Amino acid sequence: MTIVTGVTARVPAKLNLQLAVGPPRADGYHDLVTVFHAVGLFDEVTVEPAERDTVTVTGEGASTVPHDRDNLALRAVAALRKQVRGGNRTAGVRVSIAKRIPVAAGLAGGSADAAAALVAANELWAAGVTSQRLAEIAATIGSDVAFALLGGTAVGRGRGERLTPALAPATQYHWVLAFAEGQLSTPKVYAALDRLRALGGPGGSGGTGSPSRIGGIPGGRPPGASTAPPGPAPPALDAPLMSALRSGDAARLGRALSNDLQPAALSLYPALRKTLAAGLELGALGALVAGSGPTCVFLAASAERALELAVSLSGAGVCRSVARVTGPVPGAAVVPAQG
Repeated sequence: MTIVTGVTARVPAKLNLQLAVGPPRADGYHDLVTVFHAVGLFDEVTVEPAERDTVTVTGEGASTVPHDRDNLALRAVAALRKQVRGGNRTAGVRVSIAKRIPVAAGLAGGSADAAAALVAANELWAAGVTSQRLAEIAATIGSDVAFALLGGTAVGRGRGERLTPALAPATQYHWVLAFAEGQLSTPKVYAALDRLRALGGPGGSGGTGSPSRIGGIPGGRPPGASTAPPGPAPPALDAPLMSALRSGDAARLGRALSNDLQPAALSLYPALRKTLAAGLELGALGALVAGSGPTCVFLAASAERALELAVSLSGAGVCRSVARVTGPVPGAAVVPAQG
């Protein structure tokens, strides 16, 4: 009998190809319609038996990740423990997170780590919790955790936790991620969006999925537009985006990318305008802020164009660093043990 002393799971970052945001709800959240897309930038989370629950973090942004009960990976372990009984399944665990996904960058790194912890603990404890039940547990931990389990490309509704896999061919897309100096708080970005909308500023209708552009950058107000606050419409899935995904046409997809949070992120971090503009001038098929930011995302026509774009962006001095990734990729999964 093999004694399992530790389990490692690998989990990807996410992009939002569309992020349509409705008005604030009574509970403070916003109803969303989003198209998630998992890309090949991975964290690894190892779960091992211990006397009590602890977490250690190494790698990208480790010093800014909570090391206490506020850590989403520890919350995930605690949530799973409530579902299982017997043997050593109620024992403590040591969670070790090796980060490559930047923190507070709009890429759902914390949610990804929670999903990986669920998968790893389920394996460590031989709990046998089904994928469906893991997804239900994930939805109680955070809005993006369920998608980090699923991966691929999927439509998210509610807070993003209600998922439907996108019906699209297995086209591989090439992305360049431009990482910014500093971070943006997701709650602060949503609050800024609400303020912009209350003042009648840009912020998306929540329904079109195709924000207006000034200088090629989504989120501007077209000439002659009304200055009266329109009030956000209920969020709706963008038909042109879904059609582009079904076609597998990268150029069409690039034109259809949208993010209602982008004007708010730009208002808090104006330098991102320069980054977005640089990527478009350098030949990106599409550009947008990732989620609540401040990472900027660029779609390239091919692996070769992605490499050229990454080198040029890095040399332009408009970001801290860059990464080339492809998507979609699968969600959180156990890494086979060596030997």
